[in-house]
Amino acid sequence: MASYKIPAQMACAEIEIKKSRFIGYAAPIDSREQGMAWLAQIKTQYPDARHHCWAYLMGNPACASNAGMGDDGEPSGTAGKPILNVLQHKGVGDIMIIVVRYFGGIKLGAGGLTRAYGQAAQAVMDVLPVIEQVAKVVYDLSLDFKHEQFVRHCCDLCSAQVAQVTYGKGVTIRVSLPETEQTHFIQKMTDNGILYQQEP
Repeated sequence: MASYKIPAQMACAEIEIKKSRFIGYAAPIDSREQGMAWLAQIKTQYPDARHHCWAYLMGNPACASNAGMGDDGEPSGTAGKPILNVLQHKGVGDIMIIVVRYFGGIKLGAGGLTRAYGQAAQAVMDVLPVIEQVAKVVYDLSLDFKHEQFVRHCCDLCSAQVAQVTYGKGVTIRVSLPETEQTHFIQKMTDNGILYQQEP
């Protein structure tokens, strides 16, 4: 899995075109369900807005695993599609943009709407902080109780996260670590007789 950029946090930007307000939000999401829940929150936050249009891109933007968009009552293809177009050209994954529109009384026409939603998406992307999504691998480790502190110490050294710990006759620890650290980490496990299995 190649690394790619993801949003570091939520961002917001606003533009005005012919008295219509376009408020753009961008935020990290890890599933369509999470995105739809966030959309519902935004609708609650702006209940009097005319439209709440959106698009999202999941996974690596070079070969997205999932994408979606919605026009929320705007003419078909004039809102969700231009937002998605901006996302597809920005090289950022696991992201959703929602553009809230307050109608200003002047109709923009299909071309004007398409440009406006694209500009609103562009405006919020211009202020969105991004971070690198590091490719991770997951291992299940089987070890004696006496090795638990050693494994936790190795996790700290290798920027690995302990995802799950199960206690039985011994200890099973699931760790998630950057691909770049796996050779070093596995060498330490092997040297200490700790059994490991990579998760698919």
